[in-house]
Amino acid sequence: MTTSVGSIFGAVLDPVNRHDPYPLYTSLRRTPVGREPDGTWLATTFREVTALLHDPRISSAFTPTDELVGLSPSFLRTDPPEHDRLRRLATRQFGPPHRPTLVADLQPSFEGIVDRLVADFPPSTVDLVDQFAYPLPVLVICELLGVPLADEPRFKAWIDAALSAGQPRQTRAFRELADYLGDLVDTGPEPGLLRSLATDDGPDGRLTRDELVSTALLLLVAGHETTVNLIANASLVLLREPRWIDRLLADPAFAVPLVEEVLRWDPPVQFLPWRTALDDIPVGGVTIPSGASITLLLAAANRDPAHVSDPDRFDPDRRQVPHLGFGDGIHYCFGAPMARLEAQVALQALAPVLARARLLEDPPEYRPSPILRGPRHLRVALD
Repeated sequence: MTTSVGSIFGAVLDPVNRHDPYPLYTSLRRTPVGREPDGTWLATTFREVTALLHDPRISSAFTPTDELVGLSPSFLRTDPPEHDRLRRLATRQFGPPHRPTLVADLQPSFEGIVDRLVADFPPSTVDLVDQFAYPLPVLVICELLGVPLADEPRFKAWIDAALSAGQPRQTRAFRELADYLGDLVDTGPEPGLLRSLATDDGPDGRLTRDELVSTALLLLVAGHETTVNLIANASLVLLREPRWIDRLLADPAFAVPLVEEVLRWDPPVQFLPWRTALDDIPVGGVTIPSGASITLLLAAANRDPAHVSDPDRFDPDRRQVPHLGFGDGIHYCFGAPMARLEAQVALQALAPVLARARLLEDPPEYRPSPILRGPRHLRVALD
């Protein structure tokens, strides 16, 4: 993604502003839909972003990860009707109609995982990202897919390299991970989502081997760093406003509105780039021309004062309003129910730790990506 260094959006992309891009989003919202010097169109307000997320004239076809490993595109990067077929096939075993309680049934496993991670904390200083938020989604996805327990260490090593290493190591990790998942499909995986998908015969037929591997990779890549950032962003705001920790300790169910407010106020996915207009699209008083590149600023839309009152104030007690923390439309986050539950269980287990923790760096160091925003480390002293 390129844009003018002198533009406001260029400042959003600049790592120096990663710790707090929200004043920049406030400035960008003055133009609900605007054009960058490089030709990219930005949508920044809730009404316009939501409209474009639901507009069939927007294409999401862009497949960097899938092309990297020679697979067919995942449904995240396809358009209807192929998107609809792939998503229907994946959804059949991820929730209703066939496994409506899949995510809820995983809660005891999630609780066991987070309890083990917390129990392994050293007594004095903890990095809540490295020692909790980062390993948690890997262990959860292994449980979900049916990865054998003995394979979890190398599975984690592949994910670490695929998400954080530079090329060519990243490319090699993606290919090895795809090969492993393909072998797991061929040899009959452990009980889990992968086996259910591999043996499901529905009205649309079965997912092919490549489609199965692409779907599994999508769950890994799209569901890992976003969940890491959701938990880390929530932990950071709790450390800065301890009164919410007290509420969580007194009432574990408070984790539900707490997570929703984090998703609105500081979402892990800040914006969606690489959309393309398939036709001229009138929106927000302008017309985006056919063929134009579009970026949808979810984080800016979530704090639109036309949509939510006092939007810059973090308040889990506010009347819940729709937010775009998981996107919207046909590409609404496939793993949203699991991410919500992971974050809720994680914060409930972390609350006693956070109650006696003190931030060692504020603001903390952030990850370089402007799209998936969250602390790279979150080091605390345990008093």
